[in-house]
Amino acid sequence: MLNTRQLQLHTQAGALRGRLALTSQHALRRPKHRRVTTRTVATTAQAVKPLTKTELVQFLASGCKPASQWRIGTEHEKLGYNVKDKSRLTYDQIAQLLNGLCTRFGWTPIMEAGNIIGATLDGQSVTIEPGGQFELSGAPVDTLHKTCSEVNSHLYQVKTIAAEMGVAFLGLGFDPKWRVADVPIMPKQRYRIMREYMPTRGTLGHDMMFRSCTIQVNIDFEDERDMAEKMRIGMALQPIATALFANSPFRDGKPTGFLSWRSQVWTDVDPDRCGMLPFVFNEDFGFEDYVEYALDVPMYFVYRDGNYTQATGSSFRDFMHGRLSVLPGEYPTLKDWEMHLTTIFPEVRLKRYMEMRGADGGPWNIICALPAFWVGILYNKEAQAAALDMIKDWSAAECKALRDAVPKTALKTKFRDTTVQELAKQALAISRAGLDARGNSEATFLQPLEQIAESGVTQAERLLEKYEHEWQRDLGHVYTQEFTY
Repeated sequence: MLNTRQLQLHTQAGALRGRLALTSQHALRRPKHRRVTTRTVATTAQAVKPLTKTELVQFLASGCKPASQWRIGTEHEKLGYNVKDKSRLTYDQIAQLLNGLCTRFGWTPIMEAGNIIGATLDGQSVTIEPGGQFELSGAPVDTLHKTCSEVNSHLYQVKTIAAEMGVAFLGLGFDPKWRVADVPIMPKQRYRIMREYMPTRGTLGHDMMFRSCTIQVNIDFEDERDMAEKMRIGMALQPIATALFANSPFRDGKPTGFLSWRSQVWTDVDPDRCGMLPFVFNEDFGFEDYVEYALDVPMYFVYRDGNYTQATGSSFRDFMHGRLSVLPGEYPTLKDWEMHLTTIFPEVRLKRYMEMRGADGGPWNIICALPAFWVGILYNKEAQAAALDMIKDWSAAECKALRDAVPKTALKTKFRDTTVQELAKQALAISRAGLDARGNSEATFLQPLEQIAESGVTQAERLLEKYEHEWQRDLGHVYTQEFTY
């Protein structure tokens, strides 16, 4: 049963859904071959009147949908390199790859200031991260088989073009060799602003921007209560996913002492917008709490007339009151709010869906395991109830301590009187039961994770073992077919 507040939000959100353009990744229908000349979330319109906090809450609540309409959106990033000398790809090479997707496989280019910065096809998008990391954001689909088919199709297309260029892709969570100074910079306006601002907030922001890779999955929710449960489970179990996917032990050509250096990097990027969110564990957590948090996260920029204007130092709350110094007296639109939400990087990010953000990038055969893990837990009522019961007495402080410890010791991390390895086995059993209950023969995608959990040995530890013995500390061996696309 919905309480009065939930019923009111449900009704208001339904009205808002009718007005919002279908620009989020979980839109149910998309034009197939529309040419895009700027990022689809950008807007040049100026608000006629101030937004209210209620409208911001309703924006998030407009993502609520019945379970029959829940979809799976998988994203993964990979590091491109030149086979000849292992150097990272230049923008010209990235542009050649993107143009190849458009001319050979029917993708539509995404342009910014005359540069191709991505491509779209049938609800999918390929975009570039600040250091040229190549990202596929999959279309929202209803089964894991479809999302994995999409990944395999994408890899076939990209590898076909890359092979002719003498290019390959590395399936790790962090660049094992090249320094930030060695990585070519991509010509995207928003990244320039982030690149300049991040060193003022932490010491590892550039490592995150230019050298890291992840796998993510986007998850739907039914109502405010379901969202709150999923956020709580996602936040508590995110360190378990980080441990299972730990695959970034190297930096600057040598071991870091961490099994997931990518995850460790996020602890020193920007405390205003990263990390665990303790208020998610409050019993009355809801959409309004996330809005209150996001309102006070400092802005990066505003987008007007085809340009990103730096707005660092101001909050979205300032913007709501017309106090943005770069746009004095102007008020934001819902498009501005939607863009602002993309500049917040907690372990689980809430939009009109939620993003699970804890996993390292990895080899092709583990990409589909990440959506399988979370879909099994969160897309079946009994599995979700079991996961909620599993973490019901975990405090926010314990979850943060777990998150802080896991990058170094992964499955061997201690938690109370057990280990993360045992917690991972328990979570995977819940996920497998949830996938079996869906009836789509999807549990097979969990096998790589079940093998890791059973052995207690992560991908990162296998790499370190090879580095110390078989490779004789020659990291060049990581650029071989076993670890590349």
